[in-house]
Amino acid sequence: MPDIFSKSKRSDIMSKISGKETKPEILVRKYLFAHGLRYRKNVKKLPGKPDIVLSKYKAVVFVNGCFWHGHENCKKSALPTTNTEFWKEKISSNIIRDKKTHAELSDMGYKVLVIWQCELNAKKREITLSELARKIKSPT
Repeated sequence: MPDIFSKSKRSDIMSKISGKETKPEILVRKYLFAHGLRYRKNVKKLPGKPDIVLSKYKAVVFVNGCFWHGHENCKKSALPTTNTEFWKEKISSNIIRDKKTHAELSDMGYKVLVIWQCELNAKKREITLSELARKIKSPT
């Protein structure tokens, strides 16, 4: 299916997509706060500027969009049918960058946790978030 927007219009639309304050991020943060977990947002001093940093537990949480971070076996991560090579390269570089960032944070002693956008749908949300809180609080 061809794109319904011109190349410049599509570029303008894509440039407005923000990496901060997404609905999934806000959902996770509200849950953590409501359960007594205090955090900092987008800490610039840490590799990859993690979405959520819980210093007390030496844990970081990344809330990833399935498309942008190439979530395997997820229907939301399907590549567009137009400009496929560009998107394949873009998503691949994001995956490589994520792995490098996670390794750096682990080497610094942080527990690195990833929540995927699809795990926050209405059916899975409560289980996903309670499991996240459990992992944050666990000593290992």
